[in-house]
Amino acid sequence: MNIGIFASGRGSNFQAILNAIQEGLLPARVVLVLSNRGDAGALEIARARSLAAVHLSQKQFPDEDSFAAAMLHVLKEHNVQIVALAGYLKKIPLNVVREYRNRILNIHPALLPSFGGAGMYGHYVHEAVIASGAKLSGATVHLVDEEYDRGPIVLQKAVAVEALDTPETLAEKVLKIEHEIYPIALKAFAQNRVTINERSVWIH
Repeated sequence: MNIGIFASGRGSNFQAILNAIQEGLLPARVVLVLSNRGDAGALEIARARSLAAVHLSQKQFPDEDSFAAAMLHVLKEHNVQIVALAGYLKKIPLNVVREYRNRILNIHPALLPSFGGAGMYGHYVHEAVIASGAKLSGATVHLVDEEYDRGPIVLQKAVAVEALDTPETLAEKVLKIEHEIYPIALKAFAQNRVTINERSVWIH
């Protein structure tokens, strides 16, 4: 299975995916790393490993349609079969979502459908979890659709929120879970062990 990684930052989930591939735990290969930021750490990792590294931002295009067309061209040029968002902080253009329906995955640092949506990323999520008094948080792998963090849930794992947790300590615990479950979800897709029925996704 050919994976395209989309990342805006340092790409720790990208690194976790690479590690799983190297350890033989994920039967796939990364064929493309794309970022909306030219200085993204994920692009540096890709270049260091001689992987295709592409900087593509909507700012480079006059409208969303031309941006989507360029993104689709890059995906098809590299024969990407599954897109894994790894800290990609931009909304995927609608034409790309439609073309890659049920083939774009995202990892979110909370238990969706709680603590998701526009603006809920990074430390904002963990601050909101602690402020709410929730006793559990965790990570969610989900399919990407037309709305932020609303796509069908593929896999989740929870972690306890302790009385002394701060957004920083909670982020550390959740990140470990992200690195654990993202390769597991991708492996299920690689092995065709996923059944999708509208809003329900089951790994078998």
